[in-house]
Amino acid sequence: MQSTRNDSSTSIWQATTTLPTFPPLEDDAETDVCVIGAGIAGLTTAYLLTEQNQKVILIDAHSIGSGETGRTTAHFFPPDEWYHNIESDFGAEHAALVANSFSKAVDLVESIIGKEQIDCSFERLNGYLYAFSEKDFKNIEKEFEAARRAGIAVQKLEQVPGISFTTGPCIQYPNQAQFHPLNYLKGLANAFVRNSGVIHCGTRALKIEGDKLMQTVSTNGGEIKAKSVVVATNTPFNNKVVMHTKQAAYRTYVIGVRVPKKSVPRILMWDTGDPYYYVRLETPESESGSEILIVGGRDHKVGQDIHPEHRYDEIEQWVRERFPMAQSVEYRWSGEIIEPSDGPAFLGHNPMDDNNVYVITGDSGNGMTHGTIGGLIITDHIMGRHNPWISIYNPARKVIHGISDFVTEQANTLVQYSDWLRGGEVDSIQDIPAGQGAIVQDGPHKWAVYRDDQGQLHAVSAKCTHLGCVVHFNSAERSWDCPCHGSRFDTNGEVLHGPASTPLAVVNLELNKA
Repeated sequence: MQSTRNDSSTSIWQATTTLPTFPPLEDDAETDVCVIGAGIAGLTTAYLLTEQNQKVILIDAHSIGSGETGRTTAHFFPPDEWYHNIESDFGAEHAALVANSFSKAVDLVESIIGKEQIDCSFERLNGYLYAFSEKDFKNIEKEFEAARRAGIAVQKLEQVPGISFTTGPCIQYPNQAQFHPLNYLKGLANAFVRNSGVIHCGTRALKIEGDKLMQTVSTNGGEIKAKSVVVATNTPFNNKVVMHTKQAAYRTYVIGVRVPKKSVPRILMWDTGDPYYYVRLETPESESGSEILIVGGRDHKVGQDIHPEHRYDEIEQWVRERFPMAQSVEYRWSGEIIEPSDGPAFLGHNPMDDNNVYVITGDSGNGMTHGTIGGLIITDHIMGRHNPWISIYNPARKVIHGISDFVTEQANTLVQYSDWLRGGEVDSIQDIPAGQGAIVQDGPHKWAVYRDDQGQLHAVSAKCTHLGCVVHFNSAERSWDCPCHGSRFDTNGEVLHGPASTPLAVVNLELNKA
């Protein structure tokens, strides 16, 4: 059945490149390492392992870059958690290790681009964190001092240079970076294949079973036996509960606004708000006299705003109040980020599993960086090498720091299960307008019903196949989103984003009426 995902939410990256295609798995296979997920985390890991002469099979349920890497803003800047908070929670040595890992990740990307001759508009530039309001001036000072102690050559300025509005005090971080993420993935995939790597798209991993010597990945096209398995699917499908109690899924929103060329400086910029706004520039090859100002923000828990279109409007209003040269909005898209309760990402051995199963998750708004760090850590794990960052990103770590966030997120999740006690959102299926969806109560059952633009109904079970929450409609993406752990499904019930790995059951409305 053809997916009914809303393609109007298209990122600038998706609109300005074509990616290589690869056939699905059609038979059983055996390899040294099976990597699941063909975004930046999976492709980086797969590529690095082939550089170590490992045999690697990379699979993806959809296609190269079809997940969150294609829906990012593709910047490399300091951790969302801030060095001040990392130092306060984990200590100065830990903060310095995080800073080192972030720096090495950008260096690696730049090195791969040079070695493999990847054309992806990679650019080193300065990043600026500025105070959202006067009450945050003290936070700027704290972050400046913590970043210096972490070994970063930061500077404190009174104003972000070249910006048309008053930002107030800011921190300048040198040697940050940006690129075109899908063009990078294209080059990385081609390099991986040149290294004798094998890619199968349209191949969904359903289950991982085995022991410390050999794992078997069951897919919709066959079984893959591998000495090691890496799950790089943004959020792991193979870990039913443990990881999902330590992190939460959020949607973030982005617009691309046309501005005259050179009217905005080529920098990265973000503020201290919660959620914060983040800004960068992109110059598409087809543009001559203009550029695209990319601005994101207005995050919320997945599945907890059924009509989020207003968030695009709020970002646009923010832009027009600060950038008077802003012209037309050319792109609008959203993406999913996974927030760990205590800050650092989870990169390494999958908890409560054999030591040859690994996860890369908890990107926390730094997906390009954490995906690259994850590739470095897991390559060292598999090759039996020491890595100084293993302990700080250990997925098995207990949530001691950030405990208040942990408790808040768990309480929020538990509240979502009360949806089962509520009735339907409409009295009748006839009340659902074209292009919208609603939960319909049918005796003890809840159906998720969508009416497409032609008036045809698409009905599926409203019970998320991960841990049983009631899904909510997302009118901006025309998808069914789980408010508990962030799974997303298209309107035919097919999985768009984990941790769910199986589709919502299709419902025959006529049969149920009978």
